Amino acid sequence: MAIIVDKVQKRRDIALSCNDLLLEKGIKKLTIAEVAKTAGVSKGSIYDYFENKEDIVFEIIRSHISAYQEEVNEKVNQDDTTREKVFLLFSFILNDDEEFEKHQNIYKEYMSIDIAGECENMCKFDNECAVFFKSILELFIQDGIKKGELIESSQNLVDGLLAVEKGFLVTKWTENKDVKQSFRIFLNTIFDLIEVKK
Repeated sequence: MAIIVDKVQKRRDIALSCNDLLLEKGIKKLTIAEVAKTAGVSKGSIYDYFENKEDIVFEIIRSHISAYQEEVNEKVNQDDTTREKVFLLFSFILNDDEEFEKHQNIYKEYMSIDIAGECENMCKFDNECAVFFKSILELFIQDGIKKGELIESSQNLVDGLLAVEKGFLVTKWTENKDVKQSFRIFLNTIFDLIEVKK
């Protein structure tokens, strides 16, 4: 009887086995031969699942972002304030956990490919992620307005908050700065301005 292989899961397993290798080498120095060796498959098998090494990075970040989306959905509590929910949504940049740091470094590799616009699937996925994060942030803000926590015009901040978060990440990567404290201060200042004073 033939063994049935779940190609989607196998693709994910191969990519995630290369997580540390990608962090060590970076996308430019990473080779398909190293990926194959690390994943325990033949070099030819890699091309059964991936178009190129950029596609491997795409699968790694896709897995991380999907897990992050599930985590945000699980942790959000209706009793949390809007401020707490937004901080949770942006925990990707605010978290001190070493695992989050690894994810950010892989995200940096991903963004360098995405900005170059060389991978249509990656651009499509990036748009899907942007829609997800924007819809969650809009939901949090609208819920805060309905509950009387936030002023009505708070809904105008959604795109700006998402852009600023990316700006803080770029600052971290290009200037090698720890931006967590500055981003916390920024978010707290925004909420000090938009929360309804009681």
